[in-house]
Amino acid sequence: MQLILASTSTYRAEQLKRLGIPFEQEDPQVDEDILKQAGLAPTELAKRLALEKALQVQQRFPTALIIGGDQLVSFEGDVLGKPGSNERAVQQLMRLQGTSHELITAIAVLGPAFEEVHCNHTRLTMRALDEAALRRYVEYDEPWNCAGAYKIESRGIALFESIESTDHSAITGIPLMELTSLLRRAGLELP
Repeated sequence: MQLILASTSTYRAEQLKRLGIPFEQEDPQVDEDILKQAGLAPTELAKRLALEKALQVQQRFPTALIIGGDQLVSFEGDVLGKPGSNERAVQQLMRLQGTSHELITAIAVLGPAFEEVHCNHTRLTMRALDEAALRRYVEYDEPWNCAGAYKIESRGIALFESIESTDHSAITGIPLMELTSLLRRAGLELP
């Protein structure tokens, strides 16, 4: 069965490689800004974006098994995505420092006779840090392309006091434990 990751993310591709199954990557070509302006609650927005990405790729590969994903931060009623620049990364981290926020990671798995969407919620509590410390961190990790403006898999782990999650792999972009369950249910053989 052909497996396609509907994402150009190197982080998600590296995670999926951990499962030891061959896959291809395709750009889903989804305009995320349109959905972000729809006023959806954070969890619904993440699910909808993951599903839309999978649906777009499924149109081109109707017999394949498609994995779509999305990740965002929910903080005080706001949705924070990828900051896009180091300066905006520092601004996001200044908002988050000394508080807790929720990282929402959604995946959608679509096949010819299969469709399931899953959402993982991780609660992260960031240390109280000054702007100089956050600037040093951003300069090192350059997390401008990461939801929440941090890379847990690198020096970003030092920003946090606690992390509560049922699947820590979700923090990097794909909740691998749940994805494994979904792929098995879709008929893919995994160890």
